[in-house]
Amino acid sequence: MKKKLLTVSLLLWAHILFAQRNDVTVRFDAPATHFTQSLPLGNGRLGAMMFGDTKKERIALNEISLWSGGPQDADNENAYQFLKPIQEYLLAGNNKAAQELLQKNFIAKGKGSGHGRGANDKYGAYQTMGDLFISWKDSNAAVSNYSRVLDLEKATATTTFTRNAATFTEELFTDFVHDITWVRLSTTKKGSINVVLALYRKENAQIKTKKNTIAMMGQLPSGADKGMQFVTIAQPTVKDGTIRQEGNELVIENATECWVKISSVTNYEYATGNLSANDIIEKAFQYIEKTKQTSFAVAQQKSTVAYQKLFNRCRWNMPDSKPGTGFTTNQRLINYNNGDEDLQLPVLYFNFGRYLLISSSRPGLLPANLQGLWAVEYQTPWNGDYHLNINVQMNYWPAELTNLGALAEPMHRFTSSLVSNGKKTAKAYYNANGWVAHVISNPWFFTSPGEGASWGSTLTGGAWLCEHIWEHYRFTKDTAFLRKYYPVLKGAAQFLQSILIKEPTHGWLVTAPSNSPEHAYKMPNGFIGNTVMGPTMDMQISRELFNACINASTVLQTDVEWRSELMSTVKQLAPNQIGAKGDLNEWLNDWDDAEPTHRHVSHLYGLHPYDEISIRKTPALAEAVKQTLLQRGDAGTGWSMAWKINFWARLHDGEHALRLFKQLVKPVAGGDEIKMSGGGGTYSNLFCAHPPFQIDGNFGATAGLAEMLLQSNDEEIELLPALPAAWYTGNVKGLCARNGFDVNIEWKDGQLVSCSLLSKAGNKVALLYKGKTIRLKTVKGKTYRFALNDFK
Repeated sequence: MKKKLLTVSLLLWAHILFAQRNDVTVRFDAPATHFTQSLPLGNGRLGAMMFGDTKKERIALNEISLWSGGPQDADNENAYQFLKPIQEYLLAGNNKAAQELLQKNFIAKGKGSGHGRGANDKYGAYQTMGDLFISWKDSNAAVSNYSRVLDLEKATATTTFTRNAATFTEELFTDFVHDITWVRLSTTKKGSINVVLALYRKENAQIKTKKNTIAMMGQLPSGADKGMQFVTIAQPTVKDGTIRQEGNELVIENATECWVKISSVTNYEYATGNLSANDIIEKAFQYIEKTKQTSFAVAQQKSTVAYQKLFNRCRWNMPDSKPGTGFTTNQRLINYNNGDEDLQLPVLYFNFGRYLLISSSRPGLLPANLQGLWAVEYQTPWNGDYHLNINVQMNYWPAELTNLGALAEPMHRFTSSLVSNGKKTAKAYYNANGWVAHVISNPWFFTSPGEGASWGSTLTGGAWLCEHIWEHYRFTKDTAFLRKYYPVLKGAAQFLQSILIKEPTHGWLVTAPSNSPEHAYKMPNGFIGNTVMGPTMDMQISRELFNACINASTVLQTDVEWRSELMSTVKQLAPNQIGAKGDLNEWLNDWDDAEPTHRHVSHLYGLHPYDEISIRKTPALAEAVKQTLLQRGDAGTGWSMAWKINFWARLHDGEHALRLFKQLVKPVAGGDEIKMSGGGGTYSNLFCAHPPFQIDGNFGATAGLAEMLLQSNDEEIELLPALPAAWYTGNVKGLCARNGFDVNIEWKDGQLVSCSLLSKAGNKVALLYKGKTIRLKTVKGKTYRFALNDFK
């Protein structure tokens, strides 16, 4: 009887363990044929992608700072002379003349971003470091039992297969401790590993091999000049085998085990200091030298521990509706798209999003770009840059909410680094105080307008970045942080304050000239244009930033007189307006949209990420937002669908939010086609499809899933505000709420079971659930626990 119970118990535990794997494992049963089928690894600086080929394995390599291009002066220093004429045209209702003058004189000097293809221009592009190829010598024999998995709990990718009666295993991870990339090949049959190692880059690189080491060195172009230098070193070690040089390749023969250390370095931080090629080679070798006495297993264990300190801060659990099936991730996407229940697929997507953020953002380095840090291109789509009209901001939406706020530091520092150039741009174009950044930026802190007025003149890019600084304070109540970054907020606010003009109909203060990102309007006279004054998003961002500065100056007890000015200015800003169709106006006037289903829904910024619109505090505006969303429809590019998940979550409509999530994870075949409408979906490795791959959709949807479970402002925390019926049972631990709280929630049969709050700042809070409220004053460091019957 005991033996039978033991067997049942072991089977139960096996079931539980396997069930847990379904929310932390990305699975394939075949090698990747495109990088959107590869398995991405990263440690915030280094990136790697495992293709898992059993004949010629490809590991694509990245380093977050590897960009072509360099610093440039792209400001038109005489542009400010045309500001007043442009504004006068707008005030007179002659938007066509205003836009024509803007297109001539309010764009970047020179090539700008190269129209999104600036790899060989001064603007530059994020680029792949290159590839490590592992060619198997005995690759003609049949392969069986193939498996390729990404373990999100261990941040490790593994390929296994059987050939010639031997099982081979390839393991890959990017080290969070030693800051190199590791590959290990092993086999069950002694001496059966026979491979050739090679580094490859198709341009701007030279490869040399010496003393069991391959070195790839190069320098990227910076327009007509020489740009960033880089080096990658691959150094193998074997057990039971030999290593010999053959040209610029290394031949491994008769090994039982082989591990390869890969070190990649650029001279980005020294770009103006003339760090030599020899210096960066030495730096790359230093990373490897520090691991001289460290085995693969020990390095992997230490790296996993460091990674899990971040990953395990927030965990969401739901029951496995199909335990033990072992479907590939792509098959799960197909089944889900066909209507099958898979309760752990949203959890897997959530975990994958947090994994990607941990893997592509590290304090002290550059922020995650349009592709995080994963690219196989030399000309990445849109240069793989920092788009400031939503995309880089969306990358960091999950940071505070899912307990990864420390990883937003690159975004905060990047914003601060824009100030110097932004002051020059503000003077050149607007003769204004403060600083401005427009739509696009790069590692050299480009702040000029883009080269096209229809999209490049959005002037609130920098101000939107400031929202993340203010949000970090709202979540943490860290006054030292606020004091450090207050000048950045102030400068952005001073710019907006400097350029406001009075529109003639109501006397409201508005920005001019500007646009609503990438969208166009139809005037009653038939003109279709982009250039306007006072687009709704500008007004919402201005209100948010001005109010943030008012509150920040109060907390820091500074700038009393300026605070008073801002308080007066906020009251005069153009308000949100409801149009004749019951929707929220995108423009100062109730004009028709040129493209009613446009992917950008920028005028709903006030609902999310800003929270000036809500169903409880501003019900009429919330209804107008709902009508806007219904008119725009659910279709869009990947990141657009992700934003809409957040919108519907804020409207407390979990069913619609889940419907959008299901649409977002519609399976899409890997490819490089750019689709600006009618796109969206998910590649088989869970990368979001714009198409092509843009990582902002992954991050935006991760934030949206969290918003369905928890929402907060400076006074309230709302539990399960948009819980769909399908998510009937589950729990989440470690979500963060504004005003300094960590929150755990458990629910069953669609109803709250319990929750707990850890107060990190000792503030008051109102805890809301289905219209019922618990109010309490908390003590810093204390945890408070509640059950359903505590809500009155």
